[in-house]
Amino acid sequence: MPDSTDKPEPPARRHALSSLWRLRSYLRPYRYRMLAMLLLAGASTAASLLVPRMIQSVIDGPIAGGDLTGLWLFGLAVGVLGIAEGVTIWLRRYIQARVALSLEADMRTDLYAHMQRLHAGFHDRWQTGQLLARATSDLGSMRRFLAWGLIFGLMSIVTYVAVVVQLLFMHLWLGLVVAASAVPLFIVARNFARNFIKASRNVQDQQGEVAAIAEQAAQGIRVIKAFGRSPHMQAKFDAEAGTLRDLSIGKLNISARSWSLFTVIPNATLAVVLVGGAAAVASETLTLGALVAFVTLQLMLIWPIEALGWIIANGNEAMTAADRVKDVFDTEPAITDRPSAVPVDRAKSKGLVRFEKVTFTYEETGTPVLKDVDLEVRPGETLAIAGATGSGKTTLVSLIPRLYDVSSGRITIDGVDIRDITLASLRTVVSTAFEDPTLFSMSVRENLTLGRSDATDADIEEALSVAQADFVHELPFGLDTRVGEQGLSLSGGQRQRLALARAVLVRPAVLVLDDPLSALDVHTEELVERALASVLTGTTALLVVHRPSTVALADRVALLADGGIAAIGTHSELLESTPAYAAVLSAESEEVNA
Repeated sequence: MPDSTDKPEPPARRHALSSLWRLRSYLRPYRYRMLAMLLLAGASTAASLLVPRMIQSVIDGPIAGGDLTGLWLFGLAVGVLGIAEGVTIWLRRYIQARVALSLEADMRTDLYAHMQRLHAGFHDRWQTGQLLARATSDLGSMRRFLAWGLIFGLMSIVTYVAVVVQLLFMHLWLGLVVAASAVPLFIVARNFARNFIKASRNVQDQQGEVAAIAEQAAQGIRVIKAFGRSPHMQAKFDAEAGTLRDLSIGKLNISARSWSLFTVIPNATLAVVLVGGAAAVASETLTLGALVAFVTLQLMLIWPIEALGWIIANGNEAMTAADRVKDVFDTEPAITDRPSAVPVDRAKSKGLVRFEKVTFTYEETGTPVLKDVDLEVRPGETLAIAGATGSGKTTLVSLIPRLYDVSSGRITIDGVDIRDITLASLRTVVSTAFEDPTLFSMSVRENLTLGRSDATDADIEEALSVAQADFVHELPFGLDTRVGEQGLSLSGGQRQRLALARAVLVRPAVLVLDDPLSALDVHTEELVERALASVLTGTTALLVVHRPSTVALADRVALLADGGIAAIGTHSELLESTPAYAAVLSAESEEVNA
């Protein structure tokens, strides 16, 4: 595993807007509802634009002429427009909220599904916290812009243009003053976008770093406490959180400077209009009602201009978020079904496993872990894989269910290249139990039936018996007891026995056991081995061994050294003929007894 500070190299950087544009397909299912939102937004804007002109008519008409009846009618009309605007705003926001949440749910579902398709090597390189940040805060930023900022941005532009056009018709020179204020606003907006997009990316990347530290601390809390490293981890978290704070303050400073200009420029323009408008009224080139309507319309521009800062900020955050999310989406699954891949029938599989000139190299190292491995495991045979620490035992057995793909050579089951078997069916033929068992925050039953959802209670009981995991019946709710995140509410031995029962429950043709008994005491290990021996009859098994006692389960033993099979034979044959094998077992025995 890479160091926790390692960061995966993103693909060549695209323009951030292109990443957001590539996600437009998510808008397609909601295009009619978004069109309805635009129409409703247009209707509410039209209603609000009518009010200033009606105010002009009231001032220059009934008020100037003392017509109280006309004043009441105008007041009623303004009230009706206000109600209509309120209804359209409520309806638009209701639709908008549903679209926004649906968009986010769609993107999150696809992102999760894509991460599930990516091979184990991808997850080896990426920090969990970085992936969590992309699936939560980044998608939230994209949702806010696509469903809110985008609509507000379009309506702000429409409102600005509509108001300026009306102002030009009402008084050309004053209208030109307002229109000219768009030039400095454009310059401020351009500089804001240029600086903010880089600052936003830095903040979002750092949020992933903070999430990664928090996730590691939560998962490793027992180790941290056991070694008294809480102050050290606190210092690491404080450093990352402090960096996030500084980057966030820098981002906010960029926003604050720009937003202040977005406020100052319209207010300065308003001051010029008031002075010029008063002079126009005095010279009778503009009526008092027209000046009031002019100023009222101009005041309607303040919100779109002030919102411009939020829209640009939100848009930039969405673009950088989309860029980060596309880093994941653009990672193609390295392990997929070949076009010619076909499913296999578990019931017809004999379980003949062959390694033919298999070489494997991890992407980040460049040094082969396995080199030209030739190995055959006969149907129903149990083969133990022995070797020194780091010799590649776990890597070897991980290639069978295609957690990784061979770099060269091939692996066959019953003579068929495993790459020509669909992944879904391959992983029903091959079942795996790892040394470090992973349990999910769900019930014991759900954890056990993860690989075989149709298992009956009798099947579950049989698997529990083999794994000596009958302790589950003593849990508060038996099989329906939730085991908690990572199964930390159970002991290491209990977790390992449940993981073994889960693998046995699948009833595979090929069973891969990566030292699944290492956390068991000697007495329990002996009971498990006896029960497991009966299960392995008729099942092809590859058993990674770290303890000499586990070798008793095997028909033959393969010694792995220097990336290849150094020797193969029965336990007694290798003890007599291969000193390196005896040395490996002796070293493993010393580690167990230490």
